[in-house]
Order: sequence, then structure tokens, then C-alpha cells
Amino acid sequence: MQFPDIVAYAVPAFIILIILEMIVSRRTGRGRYETTDTFASLAMGFGNRLAGLIGGGALVYAAFVWIYQFRLIEAMPVAWWTVLICFIADDLAYYWFHRIAHERRWFWASHVVHHSSQHYNLSTALRQTWTGKFSFSFIFGLPLAFIGFPPEMILFVGGINLVYQFWIHTELIDRMGWFELLFNTPSHHRVHHATNARYLDANYAGTLIIWDKMFGTFVAENASEKPRYGIVKNLGTFNPLMIAFHEWIGIARDLAGARSIREVGGYLFGPPGWSPDGSRMTSAMIKERWRRLNGEAEATPERPATAAQPAE
Repeated sequence: MQFPDIVAYAVPAFIILIILEMIVSRRTGRGRYETTDTFASLAMGFGNRLAGLIGGGALVYAAFVWIYQFRLIEAMPVAWWTVLICFIADDLAYYWFHRIAHERRWFWASHVVHHSSQHYNLSTALRQTWTGKFSFSFIFGLPLAFIGFPPEMILFVGGINLVYQFWIHTELIDRMGWFELLFNTPSHHRVHHATNARYLDANYAGTLIIWDKMFGTFVAENASEKPRYGIVKNLGTFNPLMIAFHEWIGIARDLAGARSIREVGGYLFGPPGWSPDGSRMTSAMIKERWRRLNGEAEATPERPATAAQPAE
């Protein structure tokens, strides 16, 4: 069975939908577009596809093929139900990749690109890393090949997941009732892209929001607190090269000043914002400070966060 490159087929639809959202946003005043920001996002999307063509895609495929030869299930049938199981397993793997990409600086250095826009619209979905495959982010999907899912199937369902996530990058769609009990939605993903202390480190889901609810990382959008988008320390530039490599440059600068193996490990694999003396703020520190200022207990799957307003 041949599995198509679903992302390539979806690109024309992406462009059409971005143009339509621009028109609706301008006419209704809902949502925001900035020309330079949009072109930066499109440049990052183009660079991401180019990186795949010049070797990144081949690297990923080769890794899956190599692991596949040691598979536990020798003859996985190719049928609708195995594709569905593979999709669910891939979505779980994506959750853990996405979560660790926020918790460990090595992976964050690539993923931060996607969060670098201070706008939240469909063009933001195309703001993708150029270095993800070369930083070995694909390792989170390798267990699927080891189980016995064919590499082509894994790449196909990963493409479906990526295409699904396109439409949730919008401010034009509000809450979606029962649908958002199971699935990731614009409301859930707005929380994920927000820099508000209330919303940090939440909603890592790709397609199924159930993973966040199972693992205690779900936070609902609060009507009383509008998300603020971007990263904790915004770049202040639309230069695609700086967007693509600024965190890698930061890592190199920190490593040059490291004084011990511990510091090298912390700068590479500690949480973003880690510093030996604690002088920088990690997202966990920002959230803890916000909780102290607001008298708010940490949210758990059984006890959602209260609606206290953040202190200014």
C-alpha cells in the first residue's frame, strides 16, 4: 500500500485558508495579522520543507527503517484498523515529544521557532523549525517502528497529525462544546501558545487532548484572561535566520562559559531558562511565583486551577 505525502497535498489548502482568515479578520476585527510576521512564518515553513528535502527526511526514514528490522511484530497487516492504532500510538508519542520539547532545552532550541510569533493565526501553524530532524526529535517515534508499524505508515499518520493541527491555530473559533472533551481545539491550543503564567506548560496534545487530561497537563482557557502569545523573552526581529537559530546560538554562548560538566548538562538538557545559580527564570519558577502571588494551588487532573487573576 502506498501512503501519500499528505502534508504536500495540504499546502495549497493551507495558503487558501490563510488568505480567507486574513479577510475575515480584517472585516470582523477578530484575530490579528502583521505582514512582516506572516512572511516570517511562511519563510520558516518553506525552510522546514527544504530541510526535509536536503537530508532531514532521509535521515528520519533511514532511522525508522533501521529500527523496523528489529520489530516485535513480524507482519503487521496494512488495514484501516492498523492505521488507526498507529495514529493513536503516534499521537501519544507526539504528546511526549512535545512535552519534552518544552521541558528540555536541546529540543526546545528547535521547537521554540513555532512559538516565536506574538500573533496567533493560521500562518503561525507554518512557522516550523529548520533543525528539528537534525536535533533527533524523531526518536520519540522510533518505538512505533520497533513494535512493527511500517515506516511509511508512521510517516503517513504523522502527516495527518500535522495537518490536523493547522486549523487549531486561530482566534476566530471559540469553544467547541463536546468536541473539545476528546480533541485538541483552537481554545486548547491557544492556551498552549500563551505566555501567561496561568497557561505555561500546558496542553501538549497533537490531535487528542485526552493525553493532557491523563497526564495532568491540561489547562482550560479562562474567559477572564486572554492569552498573550510569543515566548517569555520575545525576539524583536522577523529575520528568519535569527528565528531559526537564536536558541542554538544561546546554547553555544552558555556552553562557552560553562565551568563544569554539570553546567554543560544543565545548559543542554536542563529546562529552558536553567542557570547554575538560578538567576534566570524557568517556566516552572514563573508558574510557582504566580501561584504564590495569587494564593493558587497547583492544578491536578482531579482539581483544576482556580480562576484567580494574576497579579500585575
